[in-house]
Amino acid sequence: MKVTYVYHSCYIVELDNEILVFDYFMGKLPEFNKNKKLYFFASHKHQDHFSMNVFKFAEKYPDIKYILSNDIRISEKYLEQNGYSKELKNRMIRVGKHDEKIIDGIKVETLKSNDAGVAFLVTAEGKCIYHAGDLNWWHWEGEPESYNSALEFKYTMEIDKLKERKIDVAFVPLDSRLNTSFYKGIDYFARTTKAELIFPMHMWRKYEIVDKLKRSEITKNYRHRIISVEKENESWVIE
Repeated sequence: MKVTYVYHSCYIVELDNEILVFDYFMGKLPEFNKNKKLYFFASHKHQDHFSMNVFKFAEKYPDIKYILSNDIRISEKYLEQNGYSKELKNRMIRVGKHDEKIIDGIKVETLKSNDAGVAFLVTAEGKCIYHAGDLNWWHWEGEPESYNSALEFKYTMEIDKLKERKIDVAFVPLDSRLNTSFYKGIDYFARTTKAELIFPMHMWRKYEIVDKLKRSEITKNYRHRIISVEKENESWVIE
């Protein structure tokens, strides 16, 4: 398995027969192996997680499929208005919260985000991949405590569902905008789940926050599971 960090929350997971692209909206993508099936996942409609540009890849990879959260509403008319073939609609699979679908032998499960859309749990070729989307322990300074407590409750409730799941690779937000609460989402995820490797995302190019997290005493029992993401278009080969 090869994992490539593209930009922001976009990661590519390349397996023997499939290539999975999560939450692409900008950044440099590699040339994909046309002998492998290509799938683009979009967790929700926010512009830093989804762009209509993903549909351009259908010209070069005609067997591509798009797994889209239900809040991304695209009609045949809208496709044509934006210069795309309405036939692309046939390449889209919609998923909602707490959903489960089998797509070409790939099992796609979802959690409910406490922000927008879904988080993905994808099982393919014996590997389980988690992509959080915007499911995170959001704690915004200046907001009422009741608001932040509700976000915390919704987050922990969803992550608790993964306690007994085997997860090979997880992509989890690490957002410096949360100031002193920046670590809470990834900390709870690491302590609660059995995810073998955790890749930070949603860092807004502030990659120094990964080192800050790993140097923290809080992470001493699991920092070896956190991958040091330092730049865009960085790749890792995982056995």
